[in-house]
Amino acid sequence: MSTAIPATPSIPAPPAGHTGITTEMDEATHEIRVYGHSNLFYWWPVWAVGFLMAILTYMDGHVLAVVPQGTQVETGQVLPGDNQPRDVLVAPPGQTVPPLPGAKSGEMTSHIRVAANNNLGVVFVGVLLLVIVVSNYIFRGLVSIIVVAGLAVIGLLFALLGWWDGILAWLGGLDIRMNAEGYLAIAVPLFIIWLFTVFIYDHYTYIVVAQGQVRIRQAIGDGEIAVDSSGLLLDKKRNDLFRHWLFGFGSGDLHIRTGGPSNVDFELNNVLLIGTKLRRIQDLLREKAVEQVPA
Repeated sequence: MSTAIPATPSIPAPPAGHTGITTEMDEATHEIRVYGHSNLFYWWPVWAVGFLMAILTYMDGHVLAVVPQGTQVETGQVLPGDNQPRDVLVAPPGQTVPPLPGAKSGEMTSHIRVAANNNLGVVFVGVLLLVIVVSNYIFRGLVSIIVVAGLAVIGLLFALLGWWDGILAWLGGLDIRMNAEGYLAIAVPLFIIWLFTVFIYDHYTYIVVAQGQVRIRQAIGDGEIAVDSSGLLLDKKRNDLFRHWLFGFGSGDLHIRTGGPSNVDFELNNVLLIGTKLRRIQDLLREKAVEQVPA
């Protein structure tokens, strides 16, 4: 979608005796600053799901035990001094159960929490792989809809035919498990890096649109370029359903081209709420400002 911004209209002289400013905008809206973002913005599902899986793992109430291969479970065993039947792990002859960090003497378990169900690990890995694909491949317009619908149909078809168990078995009996601390070891650093990137690093690449002027910084370390807003062309590229809507909350890529001798032409990727910001820019450049004139 291309949007040509008209030249700023001339400002009529204020009536005699006028001492104030007549405008529909307050001081905070005299200019609009638009930031681009790196593809790391779309990685928020990874740290969000990581925190969720860690919480669910803690709530599951199970801890890790490392035993030698061939260890068997004997059920209904009554231990000396205890009348309650219990399940007992029996190591193969000649092998011992290695102690775990944090375990008390004579105990095989520790504070390392692991969920009994492997669905948590499968979901986390699935989200991680999906985000890697979404943040590196672009599927715009109808192609993105076809890809989403195709993945959904394939997933449901395999479930109805009962193929998933066979596929996981073919992949080596896939059983993905991670302890709660493992989820946090990924989620916490990624969350900190995500906050720094989205709210600090990405703010060094932007355009600032004001009445009659556009200021542009194309890369970190570059200075601002100030050009006239006359002939400014903003081109919103077609949406990627995965990136811009499912993970990007209405983001989009913005192609910017200025008129005049400067002829600046560049792209600002992953602009959040791009539709709203384009409308605000149009409204801003159409406003008629009245200069303050002393009485």
